[in-house]
Amino acid sequence: MRQRLMGEKESHVFKQNLKITRFGKSGRIEEAIKVFSQMPLKNVVSYNSMISAYCKNGRTRDARRLFDEMSHRNLISWNSMIAGYLHSGYVEEASKLFDKMPERDLFSWSLMITCHTRNKELEKARKLFDLLPDKRDKVCWNALIAGYAKNRQFDDAKKLLGEMPVRDLVSWNSMLAGYTQNAEMHLALRFFEEMDEKNVVSWNLILDGFVRVGDLNSAWQLFEKIPDPNMVSWVTMLCGFARNGKLVKARRLFDQMPCRNVVSWNAMIAAYVQNCQIDEATKLFKEMPERDSVSWTTMVNGFVHVGKIGEAREYLDRMPYKNIAAQTAMISGYVQNRMIAEASQIFSQIDTCDTVCWNTMIKGYVQCGRMDDALCIFRKMDNKDMVSWNIMIVGYAQVGQMDEAFKIFKEMGERNIVSWNSLITGFTQNGLYLDALKSYMLMEKEGIKPDQSTFACGLSACANLAALQVGKQLHEIFFRDMDFVDIVSWNSLIAGFALNGYGQKAVKLFEEMLVNGPAPDQATFVGVLSACNHAGLIDCGLELFKSMTEVYGVEPLAEHYACVVDLLGRAGRLEEAFNLVRGMKINANSGIWGSLLGASRVHQNLELGRLAAEKLLELEPYKTSNYVLLSHMHAEAGRWEEVERVRLSMKKSRAEKHTGCSWIELRNQILAFVTDNQVQPRTTEICNTLKSLTAVMRNPVFMSLNNVFA
Repeated sequence: MRQRLMGEKESHVFKQNLKITRFGKSGRIEEAIKVFSQMPLKNVVSYNSMISAYCKNGRTRDARRLFDEMSHRNLISWNSMIAGYLHSGYVEEASKLFDKMPERDLFSWSLMITCHTRNKELEKARKLFDLLPDKRDKVCWNALIAGYAKNRQFDDAKKLLGEMPVRDLVSWNSMLAGYTQNAEMHLALRFFEEMDEKNVVSWNLILDGFVRVGDLNSAWQLFEKIPDPNMVSWVTMLCGFARNGKLVKARRLFDQMPCRNVVSWNAMIAAYVQNCQIDEATKLFKEMPERDSVSWTTMVNGFVHVGKIGEAREYLDRMPYKNIAAQTAMISGYVQNRMIAEASQIFSQIDTCDTVCWNTMIKGYVQCGRMDDALCIFRKMDNKDMVSWNIMIVGYAQVGQMDEAFKIFKEMGERNIVSWNSLITGFTQNGLYLDALKSYMLMEKEGIKPDQSTFACGLSACANLAALQVGKQLHEIFFRDMDFVDIVSWNSLIAGFALNGYGQKAVKLFEEMLVNGPAPDQATFVGVLSACNHAGLIDCGLELFKSMTEVYGVEPLAEHYACVVDLLGRAGRLEEAFNLVRGMKINANSGIWGSLLGASRVHQNLELGRLAAEKLLELEPYKTSNYVLLSHMHAEAGRWEEVERVRLSMKKSRAEKHTGCSWIELRNQILAFVTDNQVQPRTTEICNTLKSLTAVMRNPVFMSLNNVFA
């Protein structure tokens, strides 16, 4: 009887442990916790299952708390906790725990070797490998080979493969995966042909490699040659078609599949979602024989992607069990639509957020300019990553609080190129050009290599400060060290030379760009035409303007026409300038007519000046300077009646001009103050008070006191 009861209890514990494992794998962590907490009898397996469930769902801290509570731990307990740390990216914590282990098996060693290789710490991985007490097992060999190969150290990987006492298919496939994952398909194919034996994994690796590089023709030819394709083969080819927008081929392949699992259904639904065909995705979703959390999350993401926020929320609410990926997708959807209250509500319902979820919510507050709320959440984060810090820097920069942005920057333990660029861009956007250059120099001292964005901001700062020498230095470093200089950087440098009056150098740089850089765009031509204009390079400017459409296929904007009109006008070629304006495909703006009016006055072409002035006054009827310029032209020609007419028109336009107005809210009333309005109550009293204050300010005594305190 006693034995039977013990057997029943053990059976019950066994079943509960299986439930915990199943719930943990499917993301139903709260249900796993409920089962574990209600168990009257727990064994080591129960604890190990719960630790694993916590780790799989990103709750590493809870897993470690449970691990520390265990009175008895076995090797699986230690390995589960180390695996959990590695899964969450806590390499240092995993390494510390590994050092404390009372005993280790080959799985423990292979875990840590894999951990270091994934973290690109190949020397540490090799040291651990060399410390192995028994090197006969192939698992650790394969882990190190894979690490070398994935980190592009192919020679070391091949050497280790050659030194292996006994190689197996995993060894060969580890080497092959390194080639395919690094897009080295030529080397991968050669190695594939040299392999003594191949299995479906080998074929799938080559297939995945072709898909990664977008070579679908080669991928399809290989797929048809696979001796016995498995589900991975079919899904890999399906995803290849889907990612490249070949939805018809993807669906045809899906319909041809001999059998389908939930992964293949999810892949096809994801294909429709990626291509914004949410109706097809919905139809397929309803046909699914079974769904998992990925299925539901894909649909929530899909509705968010096409802006159907209501439907996304409906699917989230219908999910049989929530997971953090779906909730984060919903938060992202609300954030994109600036529905910050709704996003905050979902966020508050999540028991344990991962880093992506935290960052999504912080980004939402940042986008709405609510930096106090963003900072509050940021400070509560336990596991901030680089993205978290960078979002805060960008946020403060966007609202002009560069002191706060710099404070966050200084708090960072580690910074990457995005951190530096966010700070430098912030300084540049807020007109703090000297601070931008100082930050650039500090970045250089810390050994961070600048990229295109850094140089573009640096050159922009130099241009605005007229810091020509620094700009030249940046230019030299920029073009010497960069593998590829983007269009923004070229344009910034050309504009910098143009702004500072170095027209010839701007043109020379433009010519260098045509040889070594990307194709010019509209901003490039604005810069170089402006340079020609200010330097008086008429023929060069006209040639460049002509080449815009004829050679480079760039349609001119009003800014380009204004540069050329000004260029011709300065040279006295008014007729050409006017013909250019008349032949424009776009409507002339005030800049174009203003350039023509200015040139007409300089070269005393009253007829053309009057026409340009009339067009200009249609566009800017209240701009006094236009009337003044036309009046001066008539005065210089001795046409005093016309001068008087223009002046009367100017007075009339002033009278018709919208009156200036300011207002203040006082005791729930809006009080408006309008210029030249004598009807406003207490207007006389206000004017008298203003005059008194002005008189006091002009008093010598007051002025001397002001100088003292200054």
